[in-house]
Amino acid sequence: MMIKDFDAWNKNKKELEDTPIKKYVHPKEIWWCSLGINLGAEIDGKNENFERPIIVMRVYNKETMVILPITTKPKDDQFHHKIRTADKTVWVKLTQMRVISSKRLLRKVDVLDEASFEILRNIWKQLL
Repeated sequence: MMIKDFDAWNKNKKELEDTPIKKYVHPKEIWWCSLGINLGAEIDGKNENFERPIIVMRVYNKETMVILPITTKPKDDQFHHKIRTADKTVWVKLTQMRVISSKRLLRKVDVLDEASFEILRNIWKQLL
């Protein structure tokens, strides 16, 4: 069993909370996001920023949005959808939808093309 450093994540989360919102986000964008350390089978972030790539599915306002996490580990099942980014093939975790604060976003890395995003959105909606 992997030991999770909840104390380090809590310190990082406090710093994120104090960060002003300066990012404008749109659906289809892929960002590195500070998702943190989570419980059980919930997907964790990695590295010192507890980060992982995500795709923005819907933006509610400048502060909140719905995202789906992304993994580079090949997953060939109904709970993952393969997409191609500018530089690699990745899998979107369809079952790990979250509403997050834009304060968690670290850096934008790509934008998914419209056709690929529509396919992803339709597959995701069917799973809901």
